[in-house]
Amino acid sequence: MNKAAIASLLALSAFSVAPALVSTHGVAFAQAPAAAGQTVMEAAEFADYDAAFNKQTTPQTQAPALEAYLAKYPKSSVRKDVLQRIMLDYSQFDPVKAIAAADAYLAVNPTDLQGYLIEVAYRKQAAEAATDPAAKISGLDAAATYAKKGLEVTKGPKPTEMDAANYQKIVDIATPTFYGAIGEAALNNKDGAGAVEAYKSELAAIKPDQLTQPASLQEAFFLAQAYRLLAPPDYINCTFYATRAAALAPAQFQAQLQPTADYCYKKYHGPNKEGYEPIVAYAKSHATPGSDFAGMITPAPTDKDIANDLMKTTPDADIPKLAVGDKEFVLANASPENAARVWDSVKGKSFQIPGALIIESSPTVLKVAISEDAVQNKKADYTFNIKPLETPEEPKAKTPAALAAYKKAQAAHDKMVADIAEATAVGKTATLQGTYASYTPSPIMIIMDDGEVILAKAAPVKPAAAARPAPHAAPRRR
Repeated sequence: MNKAAIASLLALSAFSVAPALVSTHGVAFAQAPAAAGQTVMEAAEFADYDAAFNKQTTPQTQAPALEAYLAKYPKSSVRKDVLQRIMLDYSQFDPVKAIAAADAYLAVNPTDLQGYLIEVAYRKQAAEAATDPAAKISGLDAAATYAKKGLEVTKGPKPTEMDAANYQKIVDIATPTFYGAIGEAALNNKDGAGAVEAYKSELAAIKPDQLTQPASLQEAFFLAQAYRLLAPPDYINCTFYATRAAALAPAQFQAQLQPTADYCYKKYHGPNKEGYEPIVAYAKSHATPGSDFAGMITPAPTDKDIANDLMKTTPDADIPKLAVGDKEFVLANASPENAARVWDSVKGKSFQIPGALIIESSPTVLKVAISEDAVQNKKADYTFNIKPLETPEEPKAKTPAALAAYKKAQAAHDKMVADIAEATAVGKTATLQGTYASYTPSPIMIIMDDGEVILAKAAPVKPAAAARPAPHAAPRRR
């Protein structure tokens, strides 16, 4: 809610000018008999009050004058009304002081709707301007806290000094404002479910003729992002709200909104935008997705569909020729029958697998990532049980030649151990060999026995080229 919205709220409110403080009406001198509903005030205090309230012509001068009045008369009989006026004055030109004034006013009148509106609007505004992420989240959380209290106020009785029509107009503005603040805080806290609930409530509270306004479309876009945050993401509703926001937004904003709509559509439908145009037309003409919307988007084939389709076109004789990643994909996703076809083709057989990303490393067990997804997520999908290296045996005959041979073999063994340890450090890639022993499909983990680390062979050292003598300088003629 911006300054213009706050100004419109003040205009709507019957207590935008506190009723006890209008001119000299409602405040009586102590010497004169008080009429019903009037506040009695001593002459000296009344003079100060009148100078602060009635003789100041702008919010900028009235607010500090009223603060000085309350400092002089802290037990004033009109303290609550003056605090309200100070809050409303500051809300028109100084957000920081407006928040402080709202704090003071709500302390004495905790059911005032305008106080919560000012708290929420300006705390949210300050948080959005913050460059420090922690300060941003803290500010949005504070705005959401006041918004929740404000929502409770909207469910209570209206103030006796306001007519029902004007109060309802304020409630109509306050309700979506409060839900929007709660939604933004949830979104920044990665709380997808909380954000979805809040943004849906906000859009439901907005008047239908306002739903195509840029501010409402922005909230629809935030709702799309909230659906994307769910676990698992709801790409259907994300597609609807992001598409609606992008399709109806002013042209200068469409380029910022459309990528999210495209992303969610493709995540559900597949890598192309075939069939998207009817989605755009539907989203433009509907405020919310109906029960028929989900059926308009053809879902992409599932991993199970893809794995089984691959096996339909792969004869048994060609299964061993499948790429390592394809075999794993089938084992993890295909029907039990197709998974068994792949497993029967590899079980007990030795294969060499290059480019294994080391996730966990020990001399006896290596956990590695082989498939593209596993590598991207740095999550092991293969376990190699490493076959121990043969240790040289001490010679029985302790002849110099035998001992020399043993020492040489031991040095070679130690070097091999060191080279393997270096090659299989976490984060490195290595070529491994092993025999398929067993597997579990979900999450996929393939166990390889008799594992070996295949070290790269050192390139032969080329002999250095013979150095050529420098050429003699040609003699000069004189």
